[in-house]
Amino acid sequence: MTSSPAMSPAGALAADHPLLDGRTADSPLITAYRGGKPSRRPVWFMRQAGRSLPEYLKVREGVAMLDSCLRPELASEITLQPVRRHDVDAGIFFSDIVIPLKLAGVGVDIVPGVGPVLDSPVRTAADVAALPQLTWESLEPIREAVRLTVAELGSTPLIGFAGAPFTLAAYMVEGRPSRDHLGPRTMMHADPETWNALANWAADASGMFLQAQLEAGASAAQLFDSWAGSLGLADYTRYVAPASARALDHVRHLGAPLIHFGTGTSELLVAMRDVGVDVVGVDYRLPLDEANRRLGGTVPLQGNIDPALLPAPWDILEAHVREVIAAGAAAPGHVVNLGHGVPPETDPAVLTRVVELIHSISPE
Repeated sequence: MTSSPAMSPAGALAADHPLLDGRTADSPLITAYRGGKPSRRPVWFMRQAGRSLPEYLKVREGVAMLDSCLRPELASEITLQPVRRHDVDAGIFFSDIVIPLKLAGVGVDIVPGVGPVLDSPVRTAADVAALPQLTWESLEPIREAVRLTVAELGSTPLIGFAGAPFTLAAYMVEGRPSRDHLGPRTMMHADPETWNALANWAADASGMFLQAQLEAGASAAQLFDSWAGSLGLADYTRYVAPASARALDHVRHLGAPLIHFGTGTSELLVAMRDVGVDVVGVDYRLPLDEANRRLGGTVPLQGNIDPALLPAPWDILEAHVREVIAAGAAAPGHVVNLGHGVPPETDPAVLTRVVELIHSISPE
């Protein structure tokens, strides 16, 4: 493993990038991410691209999950489906957090009903040293999928995403999903040198993945830390935050809004902001007004409709959505989202109705 990643030359976005050529810079989403006053209240949903849509299930028939992410035309089509159906204010790039591992040559697959499973866990200094290096060339399927998607989206922004280094490293150490992430949490303390080397490898993989998406046309990017909620603040600050900042260092120079989201991270919000992001995503556990208070009113927020309420009677769901919007009003900006991903059993018609409701409420 080399000590530094193979990166594209650092520089500005191309002149024909959607953020620079007039397509998305003034969109409701980007305006809210930058703390401005949007023309309508922006909303998108994490995991909107995929499993809850019948058209997604149809195009995915007979195609393995990771294969669907690496076929540019298919990944683009899946990304576009919820934008067409729901009139959301952004597309979220359809991919998976382990795609950078796959492209680097790490043996990994998505096992139905289980999740990401590695051929060999990464648990020793020798294991980390033997990891293959992600190359810029290997990311071409990602860039092509983004280019195809952006060409169809027009003035609707595309959000790129990557798994945060801790979440990637947690999968790599455990070799599969875990409830408590004891393996990576133990490694931090028992073998911090190996942990730091692994976290830096994951940071560079995530950072390059984000960079490929942004340079190809995404207008914003979200770092998604699924498992950071298993950590206390001290461990997060010492062993995780530096790697998350390193991942974002790959793309700061591009000037696109950067969002940081984690689940179960109410006690980590300030530290997650302090890695250097423009927007903080908040899960369903913490009201947005309290999140804004903890963050000192310093950054726009994203969230945080409780996905558990999507099947509830409409009057209950509507009241909840209005409460979320009211709680987010004090923040410098607010992009409505779920407090986690769309559950697979969600009725798509409910999501469309939620979008219509949110758009009907003045962004004043």
